[in-house]
Amino acid sequence: MTVTALIVAAGSGSRMGGEVPKQYRALGGKSVLAHAVDALAGHPRIDSVRVVIGEGQQDEAARALTGRDVGSLLIGGAERADSVRAGLDAVTSDVILIHDAARPFCPPDVIDRLLDALADHEGAVPVLAIADTVASGVGTLDQMVDRTRLLRVQTPQAFHREDLMYAIEETRGRKYTDESSALVAAGLKVAAVEGSSMLDKLTTAEDWRRAETTLAASLITRTGMGFDVHAFAGEGPIMMGGIAIPHDRGLAGHSDADVVLHAITDALLGAAGQGDIGQHFPPSDPQWKGASSDRFLEHAASLVRKYGGLIDHVDCTVICEAPKVGPHREAIRAKVAEILGLPISSVSIKATTTERLGFTGRGEGIAAQAVATVRLPAKAG
Repeated sequence: MTVTALIVAAGSGSRMGGEVPKQYRALGGKSVLAHAVDALAGHPRIDSVRVVIGEGQQDEAARALTGRDVGSLLIGGAERADSVRAGLDAVTSDVILIHDAARPFCPPDVIDRLLDALADHEGAVPVLAIADTVASGVGTLDQMVDRTRLLRVQTPQAFHREDLMYAIEETRGRKYTDESSALVAAGLKVAAVEGSSMLDKLTTAEDWRRAETTLAASLITRTGMGFDVHAFAGEGPIMMGGIAIPHDRGLAGHSDADVVLHAITDALLGAAGQGDIGQHFPPSDPQWKGASSDRFLEHAASLVRKYGGLIDHVDCTVICEAPKVGPHREAIRAKVAEILGLPISSVSIKATTTERLGFTGRGEGIAAQAVATVRLPAKAG
């Protein structure tokens, strides 16, 4: 039995507010859509993941899904049913999981329950019982409703592909809010399995705050350290923290010899358990000759976020006799913050000397050491 997860991400997300549709907004360093994809792609019983987006969202979706194997992006329609049909036309798996992009967290045991239920049902959905008192009415209560038979239906929803295709055709022309509604309307059996509060949909600003809290609680804090040295050579200026600083001598290095960005890069790679800068950008590789070091730092930050991490703070100390760092400190902080996508308050730049001791004291070069604090899932790296 082959299983494809189809993530529907074609909506505008207007109820959440903001200029960017909610599925493309960053949550804990990566997009909501990327969270949803990672949750399903990481399950051993799911063979592939495909994504249906809205027309005109191609660039946003590509950025949101960088590095993820979802095949070609599928273009949906004006209604949910149109988007689901577009996805079904592109896949041939025996079983289809339909999932809302606005539900970024999916516990793996829910997927297991859904797939197991398909042994004797045409479809299966995760549900939660309603704990609150339920009533009907507008403005005032008309009557109380018996909640004992009421369920909150979530996604992902699992279906035998042929049964889902049949139900969609049988209900063509009708509007439904999810695919289980189509199966029920077509007279097919849909199993209700235990869902999870983790699957609650992001709709309002309060939902967003809840998701941020949920994500933060699932991460552990890690600290990484970085150190870099470059000798003086040739003419200035010096690149330091992405800023060109006037000096009568430059620094020797295969790239632009930016000791600040190199040290912070190594600190982030260390925190993520991803080796060091030389492994990712070998000085023996000619493509990095003269390269701008902001590329190295962006790469390290992207790895932290790829594994679902958050960068909390970076702190770098420059060790040299000259040039003076103080006049450029705020510009460096701002540049590092820009590269990392952090508020400037999350970046610290300091400077010190070795009281004219050692190679930095003799004015032979510049050193920098950095510490990065990140939060990552326990199994990351």
